[in-house]
Amino acid sequence: MSARGAAAGREGLRPERRRGKATVKFVISYSCGKDSALALHRMLQQGHQAVGLLVMINREQNRSWFHGVDKPLLEAVSRSLRIPLLCGECEGEDYAAAMEAALARAKAAGADAAVFGDIDIEDHRRWSSERCAAAGLEPIFPLWGEKRLALVEEVIDLGFKAMIKCVDKSRVDPRLLGATLSRALVEEIAASGADPCGENGEYHTFVYDGPIFSSPLTIERGRVIEFGTHAAIDLRLLQFP
Repeated sequence: MSARGAAAGREGLRPERRRGKATVKFVISYSCGKDSALALHRMLQQGHQAVGLLVMINREQNRSWFHGVDKPLLEAVSRSLRIPLLCGECEGEDYAAAMEAALARAKAAGADAAVFGDIDIEDHRRWSSERCAAAGLEPIFPLWGEKRLALVEEVIDLGFKAMIKCVDKSRVDPRLLGATLSRALVEEIAASGADPCGENGEYHTFVYDGPIFSSPLTIERGRVIEFGTHAAIDLRLLQFP
């Protein structure tokens, strides 16, 4: 496991440092990617309780924002993780308001904190913290301040299966779409000049198996969709036990 970063930030970013409360009930902002999966894994390993997977949905496309995961696949992820799916639908310009509304629903369901997989981009943490403040939830960032390469290696070493779902074509070769991350693949990505963790948007992943899943998801790789500077591979659920 990667070393716990010294740059954790203020008290409350790391759940193990909270005082006077043994178990935290939380909702996680879940993109279906490797960083949110690792953040969820850490929280569960520390004995905290997830009350929901918060996924923001592009209302026009009926898929998750940024990662483009469709509803049947999201529902299968929810069933395998045994955590209720909590969707926030919006059209883009109302993204922040829709996020706050979804967080408020999570609070009504018993959450007292929201967990995010952000690593070191301060604007992202600030934006998420503002949404939490509006909803009356504490923001927690279990990965904050840690080394990017160490985190992606931790994901792989823990046994998570993370498939490359979307790439910035100027920074990651589209031929890698549909490939599952390995140490060799991460080295290839880094050798091309891209961030090995994809934290700057070089690529996004879809996690279909790992230590937090009750059963792996069997998925079919579909066509590659080009949209401007980016490309994504369509994924379809084939089987869920």
